[in-house]
Amino acid sequence: MSDLSVVDHIRLSPAAQPAHPAAGHSGQAFTVSWARHLDEVREAQRLRYEVFANEMGARLPQKLAGHDIDLFDDYCEHLLVRDALTQAVIGTYRVLTPIQARRVGGFYSDTEFDLTRLRFLREHMVELGRSCVHRDHRHGGVILALWSALADFMARNRLNTMIGCASIPMQHDAGSGLLHSGYAAASIWRQVSDKHLASIEFHVRPRLPLPIEQLDNTLHVDPPALIKGYLRLGAKVLGPPAWDPDFNAADLPMMMRLADLPARYRKHLLGT
Repeated sequence: MSDLSVVDHIRLSPAAQPAHPAAGHSGQAFTVSWARHLDEVREAQRLRYEVFANEMGARLPQKLAGHDIDLFDDYCEHLLVRDALTQAVIGTYRVLTPIQARRVGGFYSDTEFDLTRLRFLREHMVELGRSCVHRDHRHGGVILALWSALADFMARNRLNTMIGCASIPMQHDAGSGLLHSGYAAASIWRQVSDKHLASIEFHVRPRLPLPIEQLDNTLHVDPPALIKGYLRLGAKVLGPPAWDPDFNAADLPMMMRLADLPARYRKHLLGT
């Protein structure tokens, strides 16, 4: 089967998969599945609105009250984690495949970064976006379930690279209080660029850069849990953060390749 045929069949692949049971660290039961119709996508969009607008203060267009909707949603696959008891969606990712990116005119990340140096990867590269977990369920089990389903999706469809924008809220919880004005984002960028910056052939440029040279980057602050998780999986940072005023966040461009997964995660996520 040609590469194009593999990619063209991706939209059929997730829907054919049944919901898989899983359990969190607290013993909470949940299921993981791919959205198969619009009602399920709407559930994901409501969760996104709750997290991004109500918690983070993002300014989102109101195409449908209480929903986070943009033009990329109709072209994406939507991954859902549900509470097994209530059936409420408690976690979600959306995935934009190469052929769907061509149909919509590019990745969401293209709107924030110049991705010219990644053009040779695009045929086997997907974009992860709009990841969020309900505030009452933010434990490792939900995130691990999402990542396991994503790894299976990549392997089944012969894709090897994931990119996306990892957000650092401009009001970042540092444990002892909120840090304002981008100091946390600048400090996190300094930390991750020291150890996790990709080689130069993968570097991308922000279209609206966060003015990191004007910000205090000497603070001792941990990156958000999701970014730390990506780095443990072998992800690389592709360049300095962009400023996203609508989401009130600094976005780090990140790339994760299946070939770079550490052995212990490869065994757990891919069974190899």
